[in-house]
Amino acid sequence: MSKTESWGSRVGLILAMAGNAVGLGNFLRFPVQAIQNGGGAFIIPYLVCFLLMGIPLLWVEWSMGRFGGRSGHHSTPFILHNMDPKRALWKYVGVFGIFTNIAVAAYYCYLESWTLSYIWHSVAGTFMDMGAEGVASFFNSYIDISVSTTGIPYEAIWFWLLCLLLNTWILSKGLSGGVEKVAMIGMPLLIVFGLFLAIRGVTLKAGEHGAVYDGTVGLNFLWTPDYSSIWKPSVWLAAAGQIFFTLSVGMGSIQCYASYVRKKDDIALNAMSAGWMNEFVEVVLGGAIIIPIAIGYLGIDKVKELTATGGLGLGFKTLPYLFTQWGPWLSAIAGVCWFGLLFFAGITSSLAMGTPVMGFLQDEFGWKRGPSAWMFGLVVLLLGLPTVLFFEHGVFDEYDYWAGTVSLVIFALLEVILFAWVFGMDKGWAEINMGADLRPPTVYRFIIKYVTPVILAVVFLASLPGIWEKITAPASPYLHASRLLLLAVYAGIALLVRKAYLKRKRHAHGMV
Repeated sequence: MSKTESWGSRVGLILAMAGNAVGLGNFLRFPVQAIQNGGGAFIIPYLVCFLLMGIPLLWVEWSMGRFGGRSGHHSTPFILHNMDPKRALWKYVGVFGIFTNIAVAAYYCYLESWTLSYIWHSVAGTFMDMGAEGVASFFNSYIDISVSTTGIPYEAIWFWLLCLLLNTWILSKGLSGGVEKVAMIGMPLLIVFGLFLAIRGVTLKAGEHGAVYDGTVGLNFLWTPDYSSIWKPSVWLAAAGQIFFTLSVGMGSIQCYASYVRKKDDIALNAMSAGWMNEFVEVVLGGAIIIPIAIGYLGIDKVKELTATGGLGLGFKTLPYLFTQWGPWLSAIAGVCWFGLLFFAGITSSLAMGTPVMGFLQDEFGWKRGPSAWMFGLVVLLLGLPTVLFFEHGVFDEYDYWAGTVSLVIFALLEVILFAWVFGMDKGWAEINMGADLRPPTVYRFIIKYVTPVILAVVFLASLPGIWEKITAPASPYLHASRLLLLAVYAGIALLVRKAYLKRKRHAHGMV
């Protein structure tokens, strides 16, 4: 993305921002969190956390991005540095906004590639005669790259490379010519696919195609609060965590996208629009697909048991088998819709991960759009290869824990402190409201300064025992190597940031 590049339309911007937020977790993580935390008991804390943490962080990141973009900064190291140029610390905090995107993309694109493979297998009717155990074992065979499920050697690697190439090629087409076009096509298709599956799930009847319960049983479970569990701290922490991850805050991609908006664009309304669209997709669609269909066939207790280890099993091992109960044609359509919406959710997020890296290379080192996109693809290829080759050794999960969980919380906590307490709420509030047709309620000035940092601090402090246990627990050489590799990536980016900073200083003093 060049410094003169901008979004083609307000609708395209909102869809791209919503696409950044709407990811695989909307359909795989949210239902699991809801099921494991009491169904309806989870929704109330979830919505409260959205209003007290999600919306404020969206406004903070949009306004930080636009503020930095006015000075020609399109990546978080110098967006943060621009907000407090007297302190060197913030540009290195901003390294998280590049590191996280690279590290998450390294494993996320592999997960994204699974959806392409499963679309193919749904169309080919691969799952029709397998049975429940056969479909479940198919997934285990697929991620074991030495086993071919299609007769193509190393099938998982080929689909992964295809996915990487597709992402890189789209990024090379630029912001409005690539990313925005994909969002304009992918997000409406995602909603159409989701509505089809949601209607099918909710209208499922007991005795129909082998279903044991009505689909509405799952819906009632999701929307009927169990007030006795609402005040459990674990439920609130789970709700805060889900809001945090579903909105893609704490990554640096929102700031990058927002850095390309015009000075007087209404970022307050745009942020709200993107946030609420994400919530619609997650709660209304995400909650009305897996939960009603799975509970309709398996019952609440069995679904709780299946989701104890996460959402991948339900999404890739169980749902394809349940679709086969609907007959060959409807099964193929449902498979294309399910894995198609997962693919569009995934690629609109992974494209957002490439833009901060490209913005940094272009701003600081004068790279052109194409080479910067292909460099991002190459780095993701090299860093992602261990997650593919050593998936069964836990490398994938290790990347996800440190880059996709811990880093996000740390960065979000530090950036809101910078915005509200260092940059200052007077300037920060003015930035949020600049060009706003619909001004945020004044109470959010208080919430951003006090409530949101406290919630983030609680989430971080609550995670410290788990982090310490992770560090001190016995680990395989694969996990130790993964941690060292991630540290090396962070250190390498920090060195590049320092090099760019020194280069800026020389130019400022008239030296070349």
